[in-house]
Order: sequence, then structure tokens, then C-alpha cells
Amino acid sequence: MERYLLGIDVGTSACKVIAVDGAGNVAAKALAAYPLVSPRPGWAEQDPEHWWLATQTALAQVLDALPDRRAVAGIGLSGQMHGLTALDEADNVLRPAILWCDQRAAPWCDEITARAGGLDGLLARVQNRMLPGFTAGKLLWMREHEPELFARMRRMLNPKDYLRLRLTGEHITDVSDASGTGLFDVRQRQWSGALMSALDLPASLLPQVVESTERAGTLRGELAQAWGLPGDVPVFGGGGDSVIQTTSMGAIDAGPLGVTIGTAGIVAGGLRACPEATGQLQISCGNAPGRWHVMGVTLSAGGAFEWLRGALRRMTPDLSFERMTQLAKSAAPGCDGLLFLPYLLGERCPHVAADGRAAWIGLTSTHDATHMIRSVMEGVLLNIRAIASLGATAGLTCDEVRVSGGATGEPLWLQMLADVLQREVTTVTGASEGGAYGAVLAAGVGAGWWTSLDEAVGTLRVTGRVSPDASLKALYDARFDTFRTLYDALRPVYQHIAMENPSR
Repeated sequence: MERYLLGIDVGTSACKVIAVDGAGNVAAKALAAYPLVSPRPGWAEQDPEHWWLATQTALAQVLDALPDRRAVAGIGLSGQMHGLTALDEADNVLRPAILWCDQRAAPWCDEITARAGGLDGLLARVQNRMLPGFTAGKLLWMREHEPELFARMRRMLNPKDYLRLRLTGEHITDVSDASGTGLFDVRQRQWSGALMSALDLPASLLPQVVESTERAGTLRGELAQAWGLPGDVPVFGGGGDSVIQTTSMGAIDAGPLGVTIGTAGIVAGGLRACPEATGQLQISCGNAPGRWHVMGVTLSAGGAFEWLRGALRRMTPDLSFERMTQLAKSAAPGCDGLLFLPYLLGERCPHVAADGRAAWIGLTSTHDATHMIRSVMEGVLLNIRAIASLGATAGLTCDEVRVSGGATGEPLWLQMLADVLQREVTTVTGASEGGAYGAVLAAGVGAGWWTSLDEAVGTLRVTGRVSPDASLKALYDARFDTFRTLYDALRPVYQHIAMENPSR
């Protein structure tokens, strides 16, 4: 009888559920969306009940598509990182979850850093700079602005772990998702009691931590009965989406570099030792014991291309992404000297630059819309190359680039990525399913389908290869040498703009 593992990914806009068979093939999948609410500028919240309802909707569709739902052998979880789900004594949700992209905690990052003994002290405790999206700042914001709710809070969970609570009744997270709270000693793979004490936060708020491949609960009997599943379906640790999506590409060790080009861009890879922390890259525990994950995130990747389309559609309402791609193809590589800095939302990596701004450099009367469109794509990819170069200082090699994300469905993005990095770019089975597939790989190790995560990712098959155009190496090397100087050159300008426009 064929067996199946389920992967559930609680994303920012939707829940994805997939069923994967013993050969690693996706047998069924479904998606159910939910809203994101922004009650104030810079705020982003969701009702955790929407995650649960969407999970049930997508799960029902997947189970209906299976020949025998009683063949489900386990469940793996993935989810958006950094979100604060605050629970009371009875596990009731106290307020809407504060999401990863919420910026309200920014003023508390400096306070947390100071209490930790400065940046060096913070890096020694948790190996990461405190970012506004991390959970730690959200806790301090809640303590100051919602003291009555904070006093009632007994547990905090990340989004995927709230789903685990509903599925199993357990308060458990995994090491990769815990790494993104800003409260986790990534090197020692345990909560940082020293930082919790410095912030006057009770350790009782924190869930138990397990490895991604460990069993972390059993599906509630009433749910198994209602869904027609076996009575002892295990639920495994899983992982934070940014980390476990890299696992879905097989980039768990030095060699392949994972690049995701969605709205944001992620450049990441795996190491067998925790690297020295500098605060420029995010370091997380990997999805297997003795593995670490190193990542740089650029806030505007495919989002920059989407922004340009929106701007141009004011004049050309029917402008499509396909048409923009065709226009970009008609401009020469290098865009006749035009460069674009993609810092539309500020930047996180390769520069920690909340006040960063986008800019075209080198614009002349000889440039037209084709150059501007292509230069946005090149700017995004040159920025990705800058993150990859930074990753190399932490030990990440770039022998091969494995890709995922919506933008990578367009061949021009893949070819340009190969040309800018001068590396072969590959697509692999499962990567298009993102965190849900990575969760299946981790669950498969826990369920005994594979003996290790290395064996699990070894089942991935290359589905496409794009080779770089070697004749463009000198051009893009020169472009990159210029590009990497621009942020420092413009930094005083960004600071002046920020002072003149403090609300922007």
C-alpha cells in the first residue's frame, strides 16, 4: 500500500497542504487563503483562527484526492517565522498575531541590544542582530502598550506551532523557528536564559524545543476520527519557512546555494558548524542535528519588478509581466551603464539599512523603458550576488545555485541569475512547493522513510539546468564592482532624506 506524508505550510497569505508519496512525488496539493490586516502603517496582523480554518479547508481537499487517506503516515509543519501568537492559561488567543513583517517593535531593538551588553553581547548570546521583525521586540512592545494582556499571557508560539497546538495539544517549537525569535542561543541550540533574564521575561513563556526531524506530538484522536486518518499519526518538529524552504532545495551543506526570488529575496545555505556571528547575516539552527543555516534577506526582489509594473501601468494599464520581460530582453546586458539599487523598502542584507532608498544611477538621455526594466532585474540580481559574497565570508560556497520562488518561473530571471553569478542554476523536484516540501523531508526522516536528512535531500532530482554565458563574465564583474560601492556613497544622502522625512 502506498504511504503518504503531509506537509503543511502556514504562509503569510495562505496555507498550503501537500501529500507526498514514498518516491517523493507530490500526489495532491491545495491552497487556502486568508487576509492580512494592517490596523496602522507598518503593522501587520492575522487572526490565528484563520490559519486553522484554512488548514482544514486545504487539508480536506488533499485528503479527498488521495486513494486512501488512512495511508497518511505523518505530518510535517512549516510556517512564517517571527510571529507572536500570545496565549492565556487556557490556550486562548489574547490578540491577533503580530507578524514577521510588522515594524512596530523597531524602537525596542536598540533597548534589547543595550540590555544584552551591546551588539557584541547580543551576538554572544543569540548569534543574531536584533531585527524589528523578530519576536523579542514584539514581546517588549506588548508589555508596554498592552500590559493587561501581557499579564494574562502564559505562552508564546510561532504561527506553525500554534497550528501544532491545535493538532496535538502540545506547546512545542523546533530549533530553526526558535532561532528567529531573537531569544534563542543558536550555537547551543537552546533558549538563552541570560537574554530572557536581561529582558525581565519569564522563561515559562517559551515552548519546548525539539529538532526538526523529531516527533513533536500525535494528532488528536477526535481530529483523526473526523478526518478519517489513523489514530496515531505523528506530527514532527518541522521548521521556520525560510530555513526549511532551503532544505526543500537540498541546500543543507556547503556546496549548493539556495536562492529564492519571491517578493523578497533569500540567499541561504547550510553548514556543519555554527559560523562566527557578525550581525550581517541571519544564523539559524538547521533542520538536522549538527547543521546550521546561514541566510541573507533582501526586502525587494521580485517586489521591485512588481513595483515597476505598478508604476508603469498608470500610463499603460494593460502592461503584463510577460510584456515587461519581453521589453527587458531587448536591452543589452549591462543596460548601457544604467544601474538600479533595489532598496525600495530599506534593506536588511547586505546592508542593515532601514533608511535605504532605491535609485537609478547612470541614467542618460540614451536610456529608455527597456533599459529601466532590465536594470531593475539586474539590480536585484547584483544585490543577490552581494549577499552571496557576504555568505562566502561565513563559509557558504556557491558551486551550484538552486532556485525557487515565483519569479524563477520566468526563464529570463534564471538566465540572468546564472550570468550575474557566473554559476550554473538548477531547479529541483519539490523546491517549487517551498516549505511544505521541506517539512515533508524532515518528517520523512522522523518517520523512518530516510535515515538522515542527507539521504532525504538525496532523493531530489534536477529538473532544469541553466548555464551562464561566459562571455558576460567581465561585464558583470565590472558592474558588480561598481554596484557594491553605491550604498556607501549614497548613505549620507539617505540619512539626509530620513531626517527631512521622519515619517517615511
